Amino acid sequence: MFVNEKFRYEMPVKIEFGAGKVDHLANYIDEVRGNKVLIVGDQGVLHAGIIEKVEAPLKKANIPYLVFNDIGTEATIESVDKAYQLAEESHCDVVIGVGGGSSLDIAKSVGLLLGNGGDIRNYVGLDKVPTQGNPVIAIPTTAGTGSEITRFSVLSDKTKKVKLSVGSMFNCPTIALVDPELTLTLPPHLTATTGMDALTHALESFVNKETQPISEALSKEAMKLISRSLRLAVVQGENLNARKDMLLASTMAAMAFNTTRLGLAHSLAIPLGAKFNIPHGLVNAILLPEVMRFNLIGNTKKFIEIAEIFGEEIAGLSDREAAERAVNAIRKLNEDIGISQNLSDFHVKEEDLEEVAKEAMLSGNTPINPVKPTVNDLINICKSVMV
Repeated sequence: MFVNEKFRYEMPVKIEFGAGKVDHLANYIDEVRGNKVLIVGDQGVLHAGIIEKVEAPLKKANIPYLVFNDIGTEATIESVDKAYQLAEESHCDVVIGVGGGSSLDIAKSVGLLLGNGGDIRNYVGLDKVPTQGNPVIAIPTTAGTGSEITRFSVLSDKTKKVKLSVGSMFNCPTIALVDPELTLTLPPHLTATTGMDALTHALESFVNKETQPISEALSKEAMKLISRSLRLAVVQGENLNARKDMLLASTMAAMAFNTTRLGLAHSLAIPLGAKFNIPHGLVNAILLPEVMRFNLIGNTKKFIEIAEIFGEEIAGLSDREAAERAVNAIRKLNEDIGISQNLSDFHVKEEDLEEVAKEAMLSGNTPINPVKPTVNDLINICKSVMV
């Protein structure tokens, strides 16, 4: 099993977790010495009334703010440019991100630019940010991306049909305000796909070559929470305990992969999502069982642990048979929560796969995967989830 004995763990984000935490938002603005706020949130959280819940404590405390909601289904370079221009022109010094990964990644990028200036394109890659940006308070409304605590912002360039990643500890939010009450209105399908994103984060961090004792413990606990509560959160959206479990699992999984990174599901999900507009959590859910099957021989003991976490009976089985039960468990989970799509549903064709695979080979997640893949291996993984 991979467990690094020499490692570094860094976590610069203050986490405030609990139902009703958003009601105390003004206190956190005071804590970061903010004077004027830019709220970044998409149309979904606006129509769900969640932006109003964020505005209420600011109005009560007479804290001036503006709202930016020109955001599509993904975080784009263009949205970052517009939001940054608005923040600069309006002299906002604190950014609040409200929503899923798209809103949070845009908010983080704006905070970075307010503190560093320039163009977000200049910071694409790892550790290209020279200094800490302006304060960002990240308020997730989905239990999946973990963007509220991570160093990564994933941004789409719609013109070039690619996704770009900014990765730096200076890109982490200042405060993660994690309030499970804000996830109660998330529809079942989004609950399912974002939950599978959280699971993919936890699982890939758990089995990859960079795993270490702290991240390993976080990943394992996140998987336990998901195992017991994702199904409930999907079919009983009003179940606050299930929502708490899922939001905590999402945050803990992000705390794990923020240091270790991920694996082949994410290597492939980025180009597939960019080229074919497949929602990130959904493409991870589609890929994960086959990526697990490919990786079984690289970290068999860890996959046996995963099978046990998800309640599989493994007594009397060989190690390989027990590890394969982990793949079966995730297939059953997908089925139970209504995820039945495949790549063909998004008009992915076999002739597209070589380009996808070559791009995935360049991902920083690929070298740390438990089994070293070839381009043909990645093509075959994708072929296996075409139908």
